[in-house]
Amino acid sequence: MLSFPNAKINLGLNITEKRADGYHNLETVFYPINIKDSVEITDAEVTSCKIHGIDIPGNPNDNLCFKAYQLVKKDYDIPAQQINLLKNIPVGAGLGGGSADCAFLIKLLNDKFSLGIAVDKMEDYARQLGADCAFFIKNKPVYAFNKGDEFEKCELDLSAWYKVLVKPPVHVSTADAYAHVKPQKPLQSLKEIIHLPPTTWKNKVINDFELSVFAKYPQIRQIKTSLYDAGATFALMSGSGSSVFAIFPEAVKLPELEQNNLVFYNI
Repeated sequence: MLSFPNAKINLGLNITEKRADGYHNLETVFYPINIKDSVEITDAEVTSCKIHGIDIPGNPNDNLCFKAYQLVKKDYDIPAQQINLLKNIPVGAGLGGGSADCAFLIKLLNDKFSLGIAVDKMEDYARQLGADCAFFIKNKPVYAFNKGDEFEKCELDLSAWYKVLVKPPVHVSTADAYAHVKPQKPLQSLKEIIHLPPTTWKNKVINDFELSVFAKYPQIRQIKTSLYDAGATFALMSGSGSSVFAIFPEAVKLPELEQNNLVFYNI
């Protein structure tokens, strides 16, 4: 069986406080976009994971997809599987590609073997693999809070806007980004701001990671500036970086940004 995990962007990201367990509390809006990997499972004698496409350092069997299989296997009698993962979602870009892959694998196993796992339980499995993994079970826009793994429904539709994403040849370490961010409670919750018209989002919907990431990687700041110069209604770095997305009132082409970056149109 085959499925196509999609990426997400963060429409705003406020780091509100450092937790006693070492994690951070935050608020953000996860929004699915049309950049996709593919994940396939086939019966095998021994479970293993093969990764194709974008190179991911490390042992493939340390991949989140392999770990997701092991989690489900603990509770259900399922046979060994060959996991084939084709990576197209940029890595180290704040797009949640690895999180999407493992969540979609959980759904694949549920469907292939008719396990009857409820959505809430699939989300619980996904939460054990990473803070944003559970989002991809339902894969619909949500307001996320606490560690980013608790959700409230968010009625948000950007289909009328033309969305573009730019990924520079830079890998931002999530751990490093968190190490340099200063948690603070926002004056106004993102949950309220996100329902304002997108034409009002500039300087209101913010990403707390931008300050430190832009200081270390000025080329990411320049991408955001270039997107506004090209007529974007709103632009923001996604997650802890390094990708920057923008919404435009109509279709655009950005040949200058294409020279040194990956540019994804109509996401």
